[in-house]
Amino acid sequence: MDMNDKIIETTIEIFTTMVMVDVSADGPPLQTSGTLSDSITGMIGLAGTHKGVLAIHVPNHVALAITSSFLGMDVDEINDDVRDAVGELANMLGGNVKTILSKNGRDIDLSLPSTISGHKYGFKATAGIDLVILPFKTASGTFMVELQLEK
Repeated sequence: MDMNDKIIETTIEIFTTMVMVDVSADGPPLQTSGTLSDSITGMIGLAGTHKGVLAIHVPNHVALAITSSFLGMDVDEINDDVRDAVGELANMLGGNVKTILSKNGRDIDLSLPSTISGHKYGFKATAGIDLVILPFKTASGTFMVELQLEK
């Protein structure tokens, strides 16, 4: 099983068990995340034997649906609950990716999760990195998981 398959598997597992939202892969990997519109991105840094960033890019309407399911209550605006939920998703994905990259995950440290959001923004990769961007779909819409690793 290659890295992409493992990331797909772990993303589906986290959403199904922790968020109670069914997700599935939505086609082949993308070349770029493009311009993100009315979205929120949760990200976590990786340092150690592997350096990079794991990010989850979620359109606002999908973030609201995911957070509502995660917390078991209706959330109707992008607020701290949504930022915390998307940050926590990045954190859980980062923890699993750490284990995928390193047998015990001991030689990779994760940063605290952070989020950015906005009407329009880009999430650019620097040169000299391996880039994986995987699209996923839920009943409320699509989102992307992006992994940037230094070569």
